[in-house]
Amino acid sequence: MEESTSREKILKKIRNALTKKSDPPYPILDQDSNVFPELTDTLDVTFAQALVSMAGKFVYSESEDEFLGVLKSFILEKDWPLLYCLDPTLQIKLKQAGIPFESDPDKITEARIGITRCESLVARFGSVMVSSRLSPGRKIVGFPEIHVVVGFTSQLVPDLKDAYKLIRKKYGVDFPSMVSLITGPSRTADIEKTLVMGAHGPRELYVFLIEDSLNDTS
Repeated sequence: MEESTSREKILKKIRNALTKKSDPPYPILDQDSNVFPELTDTLDVTFAQALVSMAGKFVYSESEDEFLGVLKSFILEKDWPLLYCLDPTLQIKLKQAGIPFESDPDKITEARIGITRCESLVARFGSVMVSSRLSPGRKIVGFPEIHVVVGFTSQLVPDLKDAYKLIRKKYGVDFPSMVSLITGPSRTADIEKTLVMGAHGPRELYVFLIEDSLNDTS
């Protein structure tokens, strides 16, 4: 009888607790406000400064034609080997400019310079957002020694939350299976605390930013 009475008391407390609305024990977090201070420079300047501070290389072009001309100059001056490109959109541009490239999927592990587009450019951190939905997929951002990224000013966003809003708007419910951020060249200091570049990916990162208004980057 005593056991039954104790059980009833516990159940009664539970029922009372469920019927009464109580305030949350912790304050409600404001997830919309920015935790970082406002940016003081324009997005392109902020991105360039952040990228360079992370050992990345930044190149600005006022048009696609200028970009292709600058890319040609880079290939000659730096004696770059054949570019590796699996992106049909970039392949068309490279062909029009007379820039040779390799596109055999079986030669991805031999590629020294990979060229890709991106989903967005996060100004505050100098980061490049890529996804599995871009034509080259996952491998090309990891195998080549040098990664060349082609981005547009319309893809610049202030912060990471803005980058995710942009990619959600682009793909909707068909969200990519992989979304990743690239912030400077690959590096590690795991071995005797010595900084090693290119340990798990490209040892050099170049971002070519092309001026546009509402460029179609789909």
